[in-house]
Amino acid sequence: MATTLKQKAARRTERNRRRLKAMGNGRLRLSVHRSDKNISAQIIDDLKGVTVASASSLEGESAGLAKGAKAETAAAIGKLVAERAIKAGVTDVVFDRGGYIYHGRVKALAEAAREAGLNF
Repeated sequence: MATTLKQKAARRTERNRRRLKAMGNGRLRLSVHRSDKNISAQIIDDLKGVTVASASSLEGESAGLAKGAKAETAAAIGKLVAERAIKAGVTDVVFDRGGYIYHGRVKALAEAAREAGLNF
């Protein structure tokens, strides 16, 4: 049985991910990972076990990302991953926030991905 807060959060994340996979109806998954300084997003095909498209703030200026506010960087990552997904032929995804609260950088990434053409 999970006793610590970290163990409970890990169990909740896994439970949500299983539910997303079951209810996704074959749609690919937009997975978000955020740390204190960086944020990344991946479009994952769970059936094949491959990453179709990805973007990260670690790509830096080579991807056209400027240093600045974290929410602005997250929005740029959302737009970039959406453009790469559309180029790969993916428009419908399931949003997997990975246990993070839908607020701040995660929300900025999701809204930018929607504006760039992803449906979720």
